[in-house]
Formats: sequence, structure tokens, C-alpha cells
Amino acid sequence: MFTFHPCQSQTSTFPFTRKTIISSSNTYNEKTQKTSSSAGRIKRLVLTNEGRTKLNISPDRDFYAYPRFVTHVDDGFIATLTDLYRERLQPDWEILDLMSSWVSHLPSEVKYKKVVGHGLNAQELVKNPRLDYFFVKDLNQKQELEMENCSFDAVLCTVSVQYLQQPEKVFAEVFRVLKPGGVFIVSFSNRLFYEKAIGAWREGTGYSRAQLVVEYFQSVEGFTQAEIIRKFGDGVKAETTPFDWIKRLFSGLLSGSDPFYAVIAYKNFKPIYE
Repeated sequence: MFTFHPCQSQTSTFPFTRKTIISSSNTYNEKTQKTSSSAGRIKRLVLTNEGRTKLNISPDRDFYAYPRFVTHVDDGFIATLTDLYRERLQPDWEILDLMSSWVSHLPSEVKYKKVVGHGLNAQELVKNPRLDYFFVKDLNQKQELEMENCSFDAVLCTVSVQYLQQPEKVFAEVFRVLKPGGVFIVSFSNRLFYEKAIGAWREGTGYSRAQLVVEYFQSVEGFTQAEIIRKFGDGVKAETTPFDWIKRLFSGLLSGSDPFYAVIAYKNFKPIYE
């Protein structure tokens, strides 16, 4: 049975200053994590061993060693994502930008209390103007986040979920570091480094990939029912049927724009903000 552990009262602290890296280390105490963590229980594994495999099995740290100062989606996708952040994120929040790079797509006019970035390339992260801190870690090697329980109001993952080989464990860690009522926003399109995406993602369609992310949320006890948002060049739609999805997919292809997907869920409950 799932047991909820209350959040610790102290605020989150980070042993590094602005634009300073902490790499994955051996200082994480797994015994402590297992006894005091508020991570949701993983109810089931979503992926098969085959579904976790990549065509390029070289270390991800090597693949991302060279910085890529480009945006991996088009302007329409970025504008939709920024509008979504403007709608769902509050100015005084503490945010974790997971699997980030040199840009976070947060609305420029909004000042957040703290934005912490994570990624695999320090040169990209140090160029990101929205990050107060960042750290480098390969989540396919070690999923634990060296952060206190209930540290963040929101966690973001932009166009990167397709590379996670242990998504159930990562989503459980996100649950742990979120505050009660905190939101996890996972966004993606149809672009990817094909050789680095997992098999379950490579073999899917836009619709099935959205459902796969929903299953990631469902695999962790405590997340609310996931909400799917899609945009195919003719406006944002939520929770469409497969037939509506097919219809709008073709309109998106004809428009030449990157399709937008976001899957959103909250820790324990969805708060109402006036």
C-alpha cells in the first residue's frame, strides 16, 4: 500500500551557486532515500526491456558532449509552450527544468523565485539566462535527484522524455521533489534524435506517444489523472479522440508546423488559483 510521507519543513538548499555544476556523484545515500523519501510508489513498469533500448548504445554523456545552440522545435511550438507556462506557472514558484539546455522557453516577463536546470551539457546550461543554478547528470545511469523532498512547485521536461530509459523511476523522483499540488509538465513534438530515442518511442505515433507518457504518470502512485494537450496548427485542443487526432494530424502536416503535445499531472491534487 502507498504511504504518503509529509514534506520536510525546511526549504530546499543547493550546494552550488549560480551557473555552477554539480555532476552525478556517489554522495547520494540510497538507504536514506528509501526510508525518508516521499516519492510515489512505482505500481508497475510500463516498458519492456526491448522498449527501453536505443539504437546508439554509446553513453549519452558522450553523445551530448558537444553543445548544440539550436532550438529543436519551431517557433509555433515554442510560442504554444511559453503560453502554457504563462498559464500554469505562478511567478513566485520554484521550478526544476529537467533535461534542459541553453533555453527554457519560460515567459520573459515573469520572474520566478528560483529556476534550477538539469542537463547533460554544461556549456549549454551556462548560457541559459533563466537558470539560477544547474547540475549535470545522466538520468539513464542514475535516476535519483540529490534534492530534498517537496522542493519544487513545478517540474518541466521539454522535448526530452523520449530519451529516458527508466521513465518510471524518473517520474517517481519528480513526484518526490514536487510540493503537494505541484505540477509536472512534459512536452514534446515529432522531432528526435532517432538513434538515441528508446524503442517504445521510435515505434510509436504522436497519439501513442502521448498515451505512453500518460502511462508513465499512471505508473507512479499519487499523480492526478493526466491531462493531454495537443495542437496541430489549428489551435490548442485537450483530450481529443483518436479520430479527431487523425483529422488534425493531417492539417498539421499540411501546415508544415511542428505538432505540439503536452501531458500534465499534479502531485496528490490539482490546486485552484484565483
